[in-house]
Amino acid sequence: MAARKKTPAPRARAARAKRAPARRRGTLAPGQQARGLSGAETALTLESPEIAALSAQVRSLSGAPLGAYREPLSGRPLLLATVPLGALQPTPFQRDLSPTHTQRLARRIGESGAFLDPLIVVRGEEGRLWTPNGRHRLAAAKLLGLRQITVLISPDPALAYRILALNTEKAHNLRDRSLEVIRMARSLAAARERGSEQRWAEQFEAPELLTLGVLYETSGRFAGGAYSAFLRKVDRFSDRPLARSLREREDYAARLLGIDAQVKQIVAGLQARGFRSPYLRNYVVARINPVRWLKPRKADAAPLMPMGQALTRMAAAARAFKLESVSHRDLAWIAVGAAAEE
Repeated sequence: MAARKKTPAPRARAARAKRAPARRRGTLAPGQQARGLSGAETALTLESPEIAALSAQVRSLSGAPLGAYREPLSGRPLLLATVPLGALQPTPFQRDLSPTHTQRLARRIGESGAFLDPLIVVRGEEGRLWTPNGRHRLAAAKLLGLRQITVLISPDPALAYRILALNTEKAHNLRDRSLEVIRMARSLAAARERGSEQRWAEQFEAPELLTLGVLYETSGRFAGGAYSAFLRKVDRFSDRPLARSLREREDYAARLLGIDAQVKQIVAGLQARGFRSPYLRNYVVARINPVRWLKPRKADAAPLMPMGQALTRMAAAARAFKLESVSHRDLAWIAVGAAAEE
């Protein structure tokens, strides 16, 4: 005789009925409202007043305008063209060129037999053609010996300061991002752009990148990752003029370098006592972090502690650090935390 199936208890049936249906992970819902231009509205001729001067400049450089259109989202005019490689230069505040990445990119492009990804180009200072997005492709094209390169040119120079959003060739590490941000800030300050750091918050992304940028300028091998958690809690965009705020950040950076020198001495002392963990520096910085146990606030909220006060306390904690207070168990916890963050 076949076994009778058990009937779920009423309470179990009710719980199952109340359970919300599981949502499919990775599903992206399209926007509910259509945005941007229609097909007819994107059309633009090379003779249009919005693009005529740019087309003439390309011809004067021995390049060739190929077509023009209005960008479908914003309506900005854009020119598709080819220009000689010598007519282009990277924006002066981009990250440093990676020879390894450039050689690999040139090899792959050569193997494919086609250069299909146009460089983004803007008109920079004195009408020069800058590429905020494509430094490695430009260098790879030079390695390949190309005469002309395909570009998408915008007459709007403000796009040059969207470098972090535009540059997607190679993932940015903390050092790359910080150096680009501080170079942007210095370029804006040199151009005597009015307004405070806060005005450029969207372009700079995060205030701690400005401070870390100054540090990386001074010491290219600075361990920024060890201090980024501390800076995120106490660093905020300034409402002072950009040139003045940069001088203030240079002072903060000098104080942090002094603290890091003390941290290096502590790490050397711990190594002399037999500690051999790759997380020694992170452990020491966490121990002397005066806001370590405070919950972070939103980026636009007041800092957990004024930057100057936090640096003073951090330096004092470094001077008072006792090597004999460190145990291998402490370092094991730091290793677990660092692995979780990675």
